[in-house]
Amino acid sequence: MTVSAGPAQAVRRRAARLCERAVLAGAPPGPFGWRWVREESVPDYAARGGAGEITAIHPPARAANPLPVNVTDPAALSDDPDWFGFSQRDVATRQSGETLLATLPDCTVASFTDAPKGRFWPTVINRDSRAFDLREMRFRPGHGAVLRGTDAPRRLTRATWITERVYDNHSHWLTAHLPKLCLLKSRDALDGLLLPARRSAAMDASLRMLDIDPAAFDTHGPEGVLRVDRLTLLVTDRFRPELLRPVRDRLARPPDRAPWRRVFISRAGARIRKLANEAEIAPLLDRAGFERVAMEDLDFGAQVRLMGETAVLMAPHGAGLTNMMFCAPGTQVVEIAEPSYPNPNFYALAAAMGLGYWKVDARFAGDPDTHRLDRDLAVDPAAVDRVLGQLAEAL
Repeated sequence: MTVSAGPAQAVRRRAARLCERAVLAGAPPGPFGWRWVREESVPDYAARGGAGEITAIHPPARAANPLPVNVTDPAALSDDPDWFGFSQRDVATRQSGETLLATLPDCTVASFTDAPKGRFWPTVINRDSRAFDLREMRFRPGHGAVLRGTDAPRRLTRATWITERVYDNHSHWLTAHLPKLCLLKSRDALDGLLLPARRSAAMDASLRMLDIDPAAFDTHGPEGVLRVDRLTLLVTDRFRPELLRPVRDRLARPPDRAPWRRVFISRAGARIRKLANEAEIAPLLDRAGFERVAMEDLDFGAQVRLMGETAVLMAPHGAGLTNMMFCAPGTQVVEIAEPSYPNPNFYALAAAMGLGYWKVDARFAGDPDTHRLDRDLAVDPAAVDRVLGQLAEAL
């Protein structure tokens, strides 16, 4: 007999609640198929006497960042955190989380890749069968399925884990993973480093620019279970200057003269988030001395060199803007974005890197059924012209 989706879902929900109550009462989650686990932060683990070595490298800190250059009233910035955890208005005084280096005994790393999207999901479980509450590494039902289905996990005596959920995203690799690698390298703590087996050419190029030979380190696959006798991991904030600026210091070589180029990052060849009326603003950019560049046409080293030579960087919202990390302090960054998708990340990144940040409001264009994260944009040429005029006066 086939059970309909409704009753089947109700049965699963009841089973999950029973597992949750049992684990909360002190039962280990394994016998219940890892259908529910407790989560805790690394500081909470330490506070209850968890075994291991935990070193605080940077304490929590509150920022004192300037407003966007062309914004005079904080109320003009969105106060909607959406799914980012903080809003554009928060950036000026954002609280940065602490940086922790933890080496812990008897840990399990479980990961899976979902279908059909192919997204990678890792989690770290400590010796007390609790999952660590880490950025982009929360416990999910798919981890329970992997743990239930693995009879012979891979065992390692020593490992260092840096990989988060969206490691293969250019922006997340630069802002979340390279800072960890820089910190580990500065502390001579790369022992046992596990790199993702699937890496892009840009990822490998960035590793080599850090004097890290990808071939010299072991790898982990897109799914599976690791049992690690001694696991090192880092707890980091994506927008701390102390973590981001060393990436620039190590990868970017300053040019032999002050930055001079004006660069517009074109997304004309991108699959999503194109600037639909880029041709309409092209004459304005040409008159202001901008060169239009498609980042996908440059290898990673060339992207880094270009940013070191750039005095003004303008682009529609997209991962290419993350390359501002390699711009010299004082470079001006202009982001074209739709205000109802209030992503604060590039403003926060520019502030952390000591760059001037300007915002130009755009509107969504194209198919209205497309998710707003992926929709094309259109911008009023008058708004672009106004910012170009303000830039000319400021520089």
